[in-house]
Amino acid sequence: MNLSEEQILQLAPDEASRKAGLGLAGAAKWVSRGVNDRALWGECQGSGSKPYQTQVDLSTTSFKCSCPSRKFPCKHGLGLLLLYARQSSQFKDHEMPPWVAEWIQKREKGEQKATAPDKKVDEAAQQKRGENREKKVGAGIEELLRWIKDIVRGGFMQLPDKQPAFWEGMAKRMVDAQAGGLATLVKQLGETNFFADGWQTGCIEQLLSIYLIAHAYKNREGLSAALQQDVRALIGFTQNQENLKEATGITDTWLVLGKQVVQEEQLTVERYWLYGTQTAKSALVLQFLVRAQGAVLSLTPGMFIEAELVYYPSAVPLRALIKKHASARPVSLQGMMPAWRELRKQEVETKALFPFLQARPCVVEQLTPVWHKERWWLLDKNNELMEIAAPFAPIWKLAAISGGKPLDTALVGRDNQYEPIGVWENGQYKSL
Repeated sequence: MNLSEEQILQLAPDEASRKAGLGLAGAAKWVSRGVNDRALWGECQGSGSKPYQTQVDLSTTSFKCSCPSRKFPCKHGLGLLLLYARQSSQFKDHEMPPWVAEWIQKREKGEQKATAPDKKVDEAAQQKRGENREKKVGAGIEELLRWIKDIVRGGFMQLPDKQPAFWEGMAKRMVDAQAGGLATLVKQLGETNFFADGWQTGCIEQLLSIYLIAHAYKNREGLSAALQQDVRALIGFTQNQENLKEATGITDTWLVLGKQVVQEEQLTVERYWLYGTQTAKSALVLQFLVRAQGAVLSLTPGMFIEAELVYYPSAVPLRALIKKHASARPVSLQGMMPAWRELRKQEVETKALFPFLQARPCVVEQLTPVWHKERWWLLDKNNELMEIAAPFAPIWKLAAISGGKPLDTALVGRDNQYEPIGVWENGQYKSL
């Protein structure tokens, strides 16, 4: 376990947990402390007669605590990790007590447990359900295309006058047609800021994407198998994860470049951006959490993991699931982009294979943040500029770390706008 204090605090579910965890990062708070290659543990004296038993599985950064908190990790788990990062010499006990050993054994059995035999599938019924859904989606797409044509005939300048019901109605129609992906895209279209200068560009691009996806689905038989999977995913069809886990993945030491959290009503979506240090492959791992549900993944930017990733079928694979993983020591990266020119070339090649290109992570060498024409840009070693996607809240943190000097930079973006998510300073990765 080689996490810095900053990385540990990024594991906290909220600001209150961060503050409470810092308050428990002193040795006096813990009546026992221990560590070995697999686990970290300690007993923290609380208000009750018995101390809370806190433990961390170091191979996967998983937590367990006997406290009543429903947060993952709780303040005790954070405090224990912070204490270990600050004073590892305080952890002299290396033999796991029974309560830790029992937990680790259960986790190992769970990892090795064979999956139960699948129930017999009624293939005929399954095929009929699939055909019925295809018909619903097809009918919904025909209605969507007519709706788009009506927008074009009416002219884009009348869109700011449209009431919310105009967008919500079509989004609901796509939900009824079992095309949830298209429903989301229509909803995003309706969220266009029609009062911003140049709103027409983004609006037209979004409408064009929806139109292309709809037509691609209608003509899917003429597409490659991989691109058909992409189109189906954009429409809203899901991939069976159990089938994916059976496939052989790509094993590498992956650096967690960044984590983005989006709140969608009762659902929390966590996006983890990963980079293969030897393969130079990028990956997006999604985790969906319902309120009060514990996280399966506890990754933090700057963490290195030894993992086998299986990519979802795609013409240009990006989204992946982690088949198995364990913490790893930091290693150097291979395959960084030398400058913007090479990144643009790669993006053109990618779009030729996958025209519905979405934000992707990348690593570019020696970029300097500069203020130019009332906006922030990133200047490469060839003196070429790329605009930083706005709004970008950590710009002053980036400027302070840079101090006017170029830094190797991790970014997420597409086309002509990218958002920095981390930089290397003196060989150490720092999340923004």
